[in-house]
Amino acid sequence: MSLENFMSDAISPWMKENGPDCDIVMSSRIRLARNFENRSFPLIAKAEELDDVLEFFQENYQDTAFDHQGSLQFIRIADLSPIEKKVLVEKHLISPHLAEHAEEAGVLLSESEQVSIMVNEEDHLRIQLYLPGFQLQKALNKAFEVDDWLEQKITYAFDEERGYLTTCPTNVGTGLRASVMMHLPALTMTHQMNRLTPAINQLGLVVRGIYGEGSEAQGNIYQISNQITLGKSEQDIVEDLESVVSQLIEQERQARETLTEELSIQLEDRIFRSYGTLQYSRIIESKEAATCLSDVRLGIDLGYIEDMPQSILNELMVLIQPGFLQRYAKRSLSGRERDVLRASLIRERMHLENN
Repeated sequence: MSLENFMSDAISPWMKENGPDCDIVMSSRIRLARNFENRSFPLIAKAEELDDVLEFFQENYQDTAFDHQGSLQFIRIADLSPIEKKVLVEKHLISPHLAEHAEEAGVLLSESEQVSIMVNEEDHLRIQLYLPGFQLQKALNKAFEVDDWLEQKITYAFDEERGYLTTCPTNVGTGLRASVMMHLPALTMTHQMNRLTPAINQLGLVVRGIYGEGSEAQGNIYQISNQITLGKSEQDIVEDLESVVSQLIEQERQARETLTEELSIQLEDRIFRSYGTLQYSRIIESKEAATCLSDVRLGIDLGYIEDMPQSILNELMVLIQPGFLQRYAKRSLSGRERDVLRASLIRERMHLENN
């Protein structure tokens, strides 16, 4: 397995599978923050200490295998080009923080791309596990299996009263961040997300954009995750998030039903205008492309568009990002050049799918 395997496809192998409620919940993710016992945490550690952690991972886990995830490859972030780093961020395989602090950072990736273990991010380890659709409990169980597997060789920084010790106080305790990526076009169109977001925040959860903290909700895609990691068990955190997500799924379905009943012709017109824009544009910015892809995805879910698989839209949401476009062009592109290539790739991909 080489780096090219992770760069060649816009979507990860697991994203091609359908999961429960996948028309609204695109993916479920569990992230565990862990640190080595008796070592300085990354924020204050010296470069040689961080390098020791990287070498430990390379020596112990490179080309090993875990469960059904296939072999694992260790990648030093400093060995990647700026475009390669962008592509891994756009595929959610590493965080923007890891890409920015690349000198003594690394990542261990499974062949399936379901498991990503970031090394020397904010903490020594950030263990991520993804599943398609709404499967938080299953993702939690699988993440624990990865955690136990690592713990056979690593002793974590742990306090009997406070739990897992982390660089940021907001992660102390369980070190758990559970999140789901949701497509909520109807709640956005009816302006209900403006009302729901503060209410969700009051429950100890947070609503973010597609690339987490500080990012916008492009294409009506929102990331919902827990904020509280201390004072609750992992099970309670996941159950609380599941409860809120279940309610959001129900409200999104009701909003879609209302839109189709009360604004059917306007909704159909919007969806097919977006379909036409994607099929015939010669220049398109990422924000407009994401909005049109969201409309077309809704059109597929509602049965207005029958000749387009939902999976192609997941692929295009990644393919239209700046890193992937420049990777495809094999050079750096100006904003204008990216808009032209983006339109070309969308036309090409949608035409291929229709023939």
